[in-house]
Amino acid sequence: MVFGLVSLACFSFDALAAEVEIYRADSRQALAKGDFDGVGVDPRGRLVLARQVTRLGGLEEPFVFAAAGHRDGWVVGTGSGGKVLLVKADGATELLATLPEPQVFAVAVDGDGTVYAATSPDGKVYRLRDGEAEPFFEPQETYIWDLAIDAQGALLVATGLDAKLYRVQTSGRKTSGRGEVLYEVADVHLRTLLPRPDGSVVMGTAGQGLILERSPKGDIRTLHDATHPEIVALTADAQGHIYAALLASEASRLDLSATVTKAKTDGDGDGDGVMTVTVGETGETTIGSRSAGFKGARSIVIELDPAGGFEELSRFVDQTVHSVLFHDGELWIGTGEEGRLYRRQGEGVMEERQLEEKQIVAMAAGGAGLAALTANGSAAYRLGAKPVAEGTYTSEILDLEEMSRLGSFQWQGGAPRGSAVELAFRSGLSSLPDATWSAWRDLPCTEGCDTAGRRREVSLAEVPNGRFVQWRAKLTGHQGVSPSLEVVELSYRQENQRPRIAELEVLAPGEILVSSSFNPTNQAYEPWSPNRESIFTTLEEGDRKETSSLKTLWKRGYRTLRWKAEDANDDTLTYHLEVRPQGSTERQELPWMSIAEDLDTSYLSFDSSVLPDGIYHFRLSVDDSAGRGDADALVARQETSPVVIDHSPAQWLRGRAVEGGFEIEARDALSPLRQADYSVDGGAWRQARAVDGLLDGRREALRLEVAGEPRIVLLRLTDAAHNVVTFNVLSEVKPPRR
Repeated sequence: MVFGLVSLACFSFDALAAEVEIYRADSRQALAKGDFDGVGVDPRGRLVLARQVTRLGGLEEPFVFAAAGHRDGWVVGTGSGGKVLLVKADGATELLATLPEPQVFAVAVDGDGTVYAATSPDGKVYRLRDGEAEPFFEPQETYIWDLAIDAQGALLVATGLDAKLYRVQTSGRKTSGRGEVLYEVADVHLRTLLPRPDGSVVMGTAGQGLILERSPKGDIRTLHDATHPEIVALTADAQGHIYAALLASEASRLDLSATVTKAKTDGDGDGDGVMTVTVGETGETTIGSRSAGFKGARSIVIELDPAGGFEELSRFVDQTVHSVLFHDGELWIGTGEEGRLYRRQGEGVMEERQLEEKQIVAMAAGGAGLAALTANGSAAYRLGAKPVAEGTYTSEILDLEEMSRLGSFQWQGGAPRGSAVELAFRSGLSSLPDATWSAWRDLPCTEGCDTAGRRREVSLAEVPNGRFVQWRAKLTGHQGVSPSLEVVELSYRQENQRPRIAELEVLAPGEILVSSSFNPTNQAYEPWSPNRESIFTTLEEGDRKETSSLKTLWKRGYRTLRWKAEDANDDTLTYHLEVRPQGSTERQELPWMSIAEDLDTSYLSFDSSVLPDGIYHFRLSVDDSAGRGDADALVARQETSPVVIDHSPAQWLRGRAVEGGFEIEARDALSPLRQADYSVDGGAWRQARAVDGLLDGRREALRLEVAGEPRIVLLRLTDAAHNVVTFNVLSEVKPPRR
């Protein structure tokens, strides 16, 4: 069976092999290819109502790189026009500044609402307040990847290609113009920052993928050394647990293909040694932060606990995590490629929404709540704290492979008082829904509807037969409580398709098929053809024609039929072989005689000597009743073209002595002559010459070249049915006197 959801299991009940089949979906992966509208999949694989996600509006800028919370909304850093925007709670957008550099990779907002924006390349930090943008700090670094406000209100700056942590005082009206280097990191990029209330700073690097912590006293310790080369985002909860997004992805903004030589420092800014940071192995191609030799998932989200342990929370094989944010007791995760938004719930992660724009690049909590910002179609979304009132899940199109009759739809789940799950179905014969598909049919529950803990069942008898089917679930909540739907099973039975005979072949007379394991050295068999070394034939191994696990041998008097049949339903097939003489007319139809019934092989070799000489037709019947029962069985039949059954050898007609030998005439009643050999005085067989040049007819004149006065001349004739006869020529024709 072919089905779009690779994690669905297909079952069949073998009482009748193709009687009923079931598609089952019982996990997030099984439901992932459907369309979600206000519905998500929780860690248990249940469909439930998702959180409210409100699209505030699109942004005119093509790219969004960063976001920070603001008392009036969210500050957004964009590219490629170097603009800094304020997105307000109602979706209105205010331009805060247009900066000289094209990319705004980082933004931050301090306690009094002052906005800081960092540009790249040729990194600079600007302070935006009172409607003005003024240069604030220029670290002489290529990139500024992150900005953050520490516990004392100072601005922290993370840079690369020289990975340094700067601290810049923000007090006063004037720009400081200078920053203190708190730590020079032994890596290529300082990628992300997380200031802590106690004055410490957690840092994530790119190149070696380190999570470091700098204490208020300046001590440095490694919290985690990741297998992934980039730490793209950090966030924390009130209990001190740190959440980090680890990345090895072509979609990263970084280029980690270079080898960089850096001065080692001890944190005071003075180099005390030299180290080389190699990003990617020699000879490998690195795109973004993923080298060609990296085989792991593109993204992993981990949790570091205060005691120093860590746990992998989520693994994203094909998606790129750009942002994580812990807010109001919940961890949110935003990914790229497919624009999927996740929320950590209990011991698992729930997919909340798939956004129309395919890159969720930043999340920020401001005075208007939590927002997600997208790129590749820039837009802002507000993430709510409560589920939507109703939502709809539409399954992907299920391909049943053949026209099928639908049985029932069974599911488990819960519908607390006041909530509801409503199901609808449609079917068709085209792979995409069009005007030929049936309309959606809302179908009520028919079994187990009101009893908690029992499976619920919907009869699909009203849904027209089709090859393709789709189901839809509408979930309606009540007072903030969501219904759920899980462990879905859709049963169907393919409408029986008649078997098809793709090939039907009659082998040459005497050819038989045997298993390739047949060993002729210790089992009786007959030679493929007589040899010509002398007039005496000895047993020898015949030619082999391998056909799968079969080979061809010779057995006098036998005929073999071979066929190939197909069944679109994959039903078990049985075969019936019959024969009748040629001669049926419209007035008289000769009866078919059974040769063999209930065959389960694709060939049959049989002794044809029981049939009188003549012309016959063979008929193969293929039926699928073994898999379906007689009531629903279908039969396919096919006849062969006329087949000659010939057990009689050629006949001598006349002969005469001629100069240099003899001319002989012979004929065969049914088969053309194929071989004519003669032997003089017991010598080796020689080929007789056909007078007309070709030995191919049922009647032939043959020339035997014989010199001298032979004592015995033998003529051996073989027809196309391998019937052989030998004549003593001198007993039929007297040689001329010399």
